[in-house]
Amino acid sequence: MMNPVIFREYDIRGVVGKDFDEDFAYDLGRTYVTFISDRTGNKTPTLSIGFDARLSSPGIAKALEKGICDSGASVIRLGLVTTPISYFSCFALEIDGAFMVTGSHNPPEYNGFKISLGKTTIYGDDIQELRKIMQAKRYLGGKETSLKTPQGASKDHDIFPAYLARYKEEFKGVFDSPGQAPIKVVLDCGNGAAGCIARKLFEAVGLKPVILFEKPDGTFPNHHPDPTVEENLDAMKAAVLKEKASIGIGFDGDADRIGVVDENARFILGDEMMVVISRAILQTNPGAKIIGDVKCSDRLYKDIAKHGGIGIMWKTGHSLVKAKIKEEKAPFGGELSGHVFFADRNYGYDDALYAGLRLVEILAKAKKPLSAMLDGLGSAFNTPEIRIDTTEEKKVSIVAKLRTVFGDGSAERKINLTDGIRVSYADGWALARASNTQPVLVLRFESSSQQGLDRIRGEFESIVNPLL
Repeated sequence: MMNPVIFREYDIRGVVGKDFDEDFAYDLGRTYVTFISDRTGNKTPTLSIGFDARLSSPGIAKALEKGICDSGASVIRLGLVTTPISYFSCFALEIDGAFMVTGSHNPPEYNGFKISLGKTTIYGDDIQELRKIMQAKRYLGGKETSLKTPQGASKDHDIFPAYLARYKEEFKGVFDSPGQAPIKVVLDCGNGAAGCIARKLFEAVGLKPVILFEKPDGTFPNHHPDPTVEENLDAMKAAVLKEKASIGIGFDGDADRIGVVDENARFILGDEMMVVISRAILQTNPGAKIIGDVKCSDRLYKDIAKHGGIGIMWKTGHSLVKAKIKEEKAPFGGELSGHVFFADRNYGYDDALYAGLRLVEILAKAKKPLSAMLDGLGSAFNTPEIRIDTTEEKKVSIVAKLRTVFGDGSAERKINLTDGIRVSYADGWALARASNTQPVLVLRFESSSQQGLDRIRGEFESIVNPLL
C-alpha cells in the first residue's frame, strides 16, 4: 500500500492503513539500501532505527528493519527515542545513516519516516528518488521481495548514556555551580517521545524540573502533541504560575520542536524565542548569519540587524533550514514552528530538549526574567500561524492564484517567492504557503497597527476564502 503523496519535501508521512502500511515500510527499507548503494557504492551499510511513542511505530520499525536486513545491510535498534537522538546516533556511532519512525506533531493516526544519510537528513529530490526506486522495485539482488540476498545483522543499542554524557559535559557548572540560584523549570512532554529522556537529561545538568505528561503514550490522552499551538499549553501555563517557575518548555511528539511560556505564563512565539537566542548568540559570534524561515516576523530580522547580525530568510522545513545553516556556516537558525537549530556548540540539527537547556542557560547568565529579555523588540499586531485544512491540490493552486494576482509586486507591495508568496507593505506583511507535511494552506499576517493587520489580512483572505 502506497499513496505517492506521502513522499513530501523533507520526510515521508501519512495516515497508517490509508496511505501506507508495514509492507510499505519493508519496501522502504529495501529501497534505502539501494539508494545508499547508488550514492556511496556501499552495498552493506549500517543504519540505526528509532521510533516514537505512536502505537503503530514498533510494527513499522520492525518491518523497516527486515527490509534493510533482507537487502544485506545491518541495523542498530535504538528503540523508543526522540528524533534528535536518531540524528545524534549518526555522530556518536559513526554509522551510514538513520531512520526515525515518527508522525512528529501530527494526530495519532499519522506516522512516517525522517531519514538521515551520513550526518545529514535527506529532502527534496532525494525523497522523490526513493519513490522512483520503490515504484520500479529496483532492490539489490533483483525485483522480487523473496530473494536469496545476504541477511544483514541487527542488534540493540542503548544510546542514552552517550547522549547524556555529551550534554552533562557541555553544561557542567552552569546550573549547579556554588552560589547559582536554582532555576525552576516546568516541562511538558505531551506524552510524546521526550518523556523517555527529558528527566534524565535535565537532572544530569543540575536542574530539577517539574514534568507534566511524562509517560510516552501514542494516544496523546492529555493534549495534541504540538507545543506551538497555545491552547495545547494550558496545563503547562497553570503549572508555571503554581510553581512560580522561570520558564515553561513544551515538546512535540518526537521532541524536535519546542514551545515556550515565560514566568507570567505568556506564550512566546517561535520567532520571539529566536530573538532571545539570537541576541545571546551574537554576543559570542558578532556579525554572524542567523537563518529564519518565511513565517518569521520582520521584527526578528530587524532585531538581528540591530544586534550586528545578518538575518537570512529561507524556506520552511527542518531539512531545508539545516542545509541552509550548513551552507551559510551560520551558528543558529530556526522556524516559527518551533524547530530550533544550534550549530554553535552543537551539531546543527533541531533538538528541542537541547534548545530548552540553552534557553535556561541564557536565563541563568542574564539573571533577569524571560519577559524582560524581549525588551526593545517593539510591539506588533500579528496572527499566529493559521493552518487551513484543504486538499493537496487546493493548497498548491491557491498559492499559484495569489502569485498571479500580485504578480511581480509594485511600489506599494514587494513580493518574495522564496517559499509560497510573501507580500510586504509599508506597514506589514502577509504570507501564504502550502504545507510540506499535510494538506494544509498556511497563512500569517503582521502589521504595526490593528487597522493595518485587518486591511492586509482582508486583502489576502478575499482571494483565498472563495477558493477553499
